[in-house]
Amino acid sequence: MIKVVSLPKKFDLFSDRWSPKIVGEINDSYVKLVKVQGEFVWHHHDLEDELFLVVKGTLRIKLRERDLTIREGEFVIIPKGVEHMPVAEEVVHILLLEPKSILNKGNVTGEKTVAAEWI
Repeated sequence: MIKVVSLPKKFDLFSDRWSPKIVGEINDSYVKLVKVQGEFVWHHHDLEDELFLVVKGTLRIKLRERDLTIREGEFVIIPKGVEHMPVAEEVVHILLLEPKSILNKGNVTGEKTVAAEWI
């Protein structure tokens, strides 16, 4: 079924942080929404690239050699194998485009490892 998805309405459906929600799928990837605040963990993805599109707020992604700042309406693609750590001073709304196989913490498992759920 073809449908229009309202990002603001979908973001209004949840308040938890660092817990991606699936809102669509395209080929072998999911379109996910996530709200983040604070620091995540250093990690990388062995096999998958991931796209971070900032819908609201400002996201900083720490890389080992430098930091990236991604503002509303901007995106960055983190290539597979690149160690990174997302950081958000305030609540940031992000759209992720990721292969269906990806885990949110890549090569690291622990407390913040979650499976994305459909909303």
